Amino acid sequence: MRAEKDRLTLLTKYLNNEFFKFVISGGVNTVVTYLVYLLLLMFLNYSFSYTISYLSGILLSYYLNTIFVFSEKVSFRKFLKYPIVYLVQYLVGIIMMYVLVEYLSISVKVVPLIVIILTLPLTYIFSRFIIKSK
Repeated sequence: MRAEKDRLTLLTKYLNNEFFKFVISGGVNTVVTYLVYLLLLMFLNYSFSYTISYLSGILLSYYLNTIFVFSEKVSFRKFLKYPIVYLVQYLVGIIMMYVLVEYLSISVKVVPLIVIILTLPLTYIFSRFIIKSK
């Protein structure tokens, strides 16, 4: 019973610090990439706008997560692996966007925010795995 309580306390402490920082950096990244998306939406369709803003978000995310969230050194090797996280998230996201826009008629201005919220846990787990790996 004591060991289980200790593990739960350690897990709670661990998640509170990193996950809280992850949410903050994700919030900054979301605002920046969403503004890029809205700007591009004036010139391109939602799919291209999402793709370009998404790629810019990967760069910002790697930097914020490495330095601020996980307190690691920036590594070229990890940077090369990092887009795998976002490739998976992108594929899930673009499918979600398509369904939400084309079948549920949700505004193309709102859909990226919904996608980000729904894919947040997946992104945290994969980001941590790559950035913290030795």
